[in-house]
Amino acid sequence: MADFSGFETGESGPTALTTNPFDDDKLHEECGVFGIFGNADAAAMTALGLHALQHRGQEAAGIVTFDGKNFNADRRLGLVGDKFTRPDVIARLAGDCAIGHVRYSTAGGGAVRNTQPLFADLAGGGIAVAHNGNLTNARTLHKQLVQDGAIFQTTSDSENVIHLIARSREPDTLSRLADALHRVEGAFSLVCLSKKKLVGVRDAYGVRPLVLGKLEDSWILTSETCALDIIGAEFVRDVEAGEMVVITKDGIESFWPFAKKPQRFCIFEYVYFARPDSLVEGRSVYEVRKRIGAELAREKPIDVDLVVPVPDSGVPGAIGYAQASGVPFDLGIIRNHYVGRTFIEPTDQIRHLGVKLKHNANRPLVAGKRVVLIDDSIVRGTTSVKIVEMMREAGAKEVHMRIASPPTTDPCYYGVDTPEKDKLMAARLSLREMEKVIGVDSLEFLSIDGLYRAVGEAARNGECPQFCDACFTGEYPLPLVDKDGGEDDAQLSLLTETESA
Repeated sequence: MADFSGFETGESGPTALTTNPFDDDKLHEECGVFGIFGNADAAAMTALGLHALQHRGQEAAGIVTFDGKNFNADRRLGLVGDKFTRPDVIARLAGDCAIGHVRYSTAGGGAVRNTQPLFADLAGGGIAVAHNGNLTNARTLHKQLVQDGAIFQTTSDSENVIHLIARSREPDTLSRLADALHRVEGAFSLVCLSKKKLVGVRDAYGVRPLVLGKLEDSWILTSETCALDIIGAEFVRDVEAGEMVVITKDGIESFWPFAKKPQRFCIFEYVYFARPDSLVEGRSVYEVRKRIGAELAREKPIDVDLVVPVPDSGVPGAIGYAQASGVPFDLGIIRNHYVGRTFIEPTDQIRHLGVKLKHNANRPLVAGKRVVLIDDSIVRGTTSVKIVEMMREAGAKEVHMRIASPPTTDPCYYGVDTPEKDKLMAARLSLREMEKVIGVDSLEFLSIDGLYRAVGEAARNGECPQFCDACFTGEYPLPLVDKDGGEDDAQLSLLTETESA
């Protein structure tokens, strides 16, 4: 879910700094969605589901419920566990159906007004929408809608869908939703709530995930199966690419409003985004990541004493690498799990020490050893530099690095917060130049075919890839309307707001 505001204040001043300097050098999945229909504890179930999806967005969360008469909404900045665990908050969200959303915004877009689910009272009744993905023609649509008299309340690309539904001349809610989605380009998995229906829909390419689950008589739609596990629900199946699932008191139906396209599921879900305990498109994420590590060991072996994962995302790959190579696995970096997301750091000296707030070298283990560090990806490279410095300061004899994915060379436009191309280390530097900047004795990446083999394909089909892998190849399967059409980065809102709800 992209955001194009840029003038909103998300920090408390120039001394504000995140305490996750390692995580900030990752690609960030921007959203997770959850919906449940026919459950007396709908709001509480949604809060639990969003808690399980917290890895998909840590800046804001929201829940909308329907109690048979009124829609009830609560949207807050911060983590689900900090904002939606109080009984009085859940009590205000009455109703037996609900949808929820966790969000990681792009820079500058962290205001409460952009927190989803979005809600509007339309001619056919109220509707709430939660969106995972990114509309690549959002600016173009926004400009057209504003010229046509639309009044936008947020700077989120997802609000375009609300306005398109409102303007549709189709006779019913489902037809208006399908009509609206025919006008958008890009990747989307949506859950929508009306007075009588819970709807889930994926774009025709199926870029972003969406699954169907069941808890006794209640139906659930959510981004990942880990959100079903937390509430004891049964995983039924993946919502298929291009499918619209409609849930009412009479049961569940499927519709296919879009022309069939070759599926291009985001392969980076397996590399990093999805939780390792989730099933994604029929595959165990944890097992795929172990196979990725094993492929990496076969492709890029190194004579070392120890395989060390970069916590936590590098752990399954490191296990696979160690098993395939026969080199011992151990935790040479210890992560502190009890650090808050932000911290006010008043001086450059203290800011430099911030990297150790979350990670620290296991000095007795790595001292005098030749280690190979396993990480899932390199984005800007700042993380890798700090990790290697930490290992050398701890006395490691040699420090090598193996990356469990191909080089990240291109931005994602389909729902991931990615730096511009010139900020991506692999887009600017050769492998040997990267090696020198990071300070390792050697650096190697998994090949694109190795990644495909680990996911379960023999190799990448060059003419028609089985996944969306644009961040590694620069081959974008969906039209980049705003980018290709010359839309500049001019902001669509001049409103400055600071919110801390």
